[in-house]
Amino acid sequence: MIAWRALYQRIQKMDWLMGLAMIVLCIMGVLFIYSASYQSESLPVSMDYKKQMIWVFLGLTCYLFFTVFDYVRLSQYAYSLYGASLALLMLVLWVGAEINGATRWLNVFGLYVQPSELCKLSVVIVLAQFLGRPGRNLSDFKNIFQPLLLVGVPLFLIYKEPDLGTALVLIPILLGMLYVAGVPVKILAFLVLAGLMLSPFAWFGLGEYQQNRIIVLFDEGRDPLGAAWNKIQSEIAVGSGGLTGKGFLKGTQNILGFLPRTVAPTDFIYSVIAEELGFIGSLLLLTLFSALCIAGMRAALQARDKFGVLLVVGFMTMLFTHVFVNIAMTIGLLPITGLPLPLISYGGSFMVSTMAALGMVQSVYVRRICR
Repeated sequence: MIAWRALYQRIQKMDWLMGLAMIVLCIMGVLFIYSASYQSESLPVSMDYKKQMIWVFLGLTCYLFFTVFDYVRLSQYAYSLYGASLALLMLVLWVGAEINGATRWLNVFGLYVQPSELCKLSVVIVLAQFLGRPGRNLSDFKNIFQPLLLVGVPLFLIYKEPDLGTALVLIPILLGMLYVAGVPVKILAFLVLAGLMLSPFAWFGLGEYQQNRIIVLFDEGRDPLGAAWNKIQSEIAVGSGGLTGKGFLKGTQNILGFLPRTVAPTDFIYSVIAEELGFIGSLLLLTLFSALCIAGMRAALQARDKFGVLLVVGFMTMLFTHVFVNIAMTIGLLPITGLPLPLISYGGSFMVSTMAALGMVQSVYVRRICR
């Protein structure tokens, strides 16, 4: 009886703005994954939208589990989770399943799991554990080396899959958590400057298709039928939506196949939404993501300890980075990176990991200091 009463009290303290925004985004995701696969009434629609409904259910289960789970206990398992995620990343490079030229998944009894998504969560947890430890002198550059190493190893392993977009997400997570942890701005500025100075050398480590994606960002006329095709068609889809859109299931760029159906439900789901719902629909989408960010900031401001603050900052930085990069690449402001849109894009591992992260943010909030 006492346990059930405690559970009820936790649920009462939940941030319902976060929960509502999350649910609405998931519903939009299922609807527009269906739309992205739709061609006509006479042709069958891919079952991806039904699979997404399963992922949403599993994600909700994880969300509720981590909401009830005391986030403080995560610090005890931080390095174990981190080690397990690295082992899975190395296993991917060894026996991973190759899809569309990339080896990013493990085939577990017919279910494809993407360990890099688990890795992002474990990196946030281990960084929060390290940076949140009382008495840590973060003004000493020696204490910055370990966080760099904790991020650098998984970043390299994910890059080798190759999955450059996911690997680069770890960088803003690191910088955001270092800043909130109290690392002096001069050290952060040095790290950013060093990264910018080394970035030209990274060009030679990119694959040809990755280099072409950067080139066509500035000169799409160089390869309009190849590397620039998705970029051009996405911009047309977004722009043709106008103020109110063409209507649900009426996006011509999608239905006629100009926006490839292999990427429409995943990386370019925003293009489908913008074409069919227009500026108003896009604004609604951004409002819902803003609500999640506001809920995250509220959780961080009211967290009862530094570990909780850093946990929320890490997860919300991850969420914001995905949203910003995904939308920016679909409207031609950034190169195509393959980063999905949280809670919207098709994908099981990403959906479950995102909702698990939001559950941990919710856990911090329900155990907040009441002010």
